[in-house]
Amino acid sequence: MPERRHSPRDKVIYGGTAEIAESGTSRDCVVRNISENGAHLEFKSAVGLPKDSLRLTIARKGRSFMAKIIWWRDNFVGVAFSPDHSYELPGSDLAERLRRSEKKKRQLQRRIKELIGES
Repeated sequence: MPERRHSPRDKVIYGGTAEIAESGTSRDCVVRNISENGAHLEFKSAVGLPKDSLRLTIARKGRSFMAKIIWWRDNFVGVAFSPDHSYELPGSDLAERLRRSEKKKRQLQRRIKELIGES
């Protein structure tokens, strides 16, 4: 099956909150993997999931994204982030340092995988 993603996703387990525009309610979710362009979310149940878009807030990353729902199956949802609607959450310098550290960690993990694959 050909890869349709524009950027590689990193496996993570982040807590998130999805705000559903139609009803104005929010639901907790788990972010299973994430990239610059999208994410794979897991909800406790499929009840009340939106059909088109949501606002995803990931406190650990200090970010909030408007996201278009690309697919959903049961309680799993794949979303693509809107490049025009990404917001930094207010926070300290610690949040920025954590984001930079996580980015560097992902880069190093990818490089290790490349090196192992070359042996």
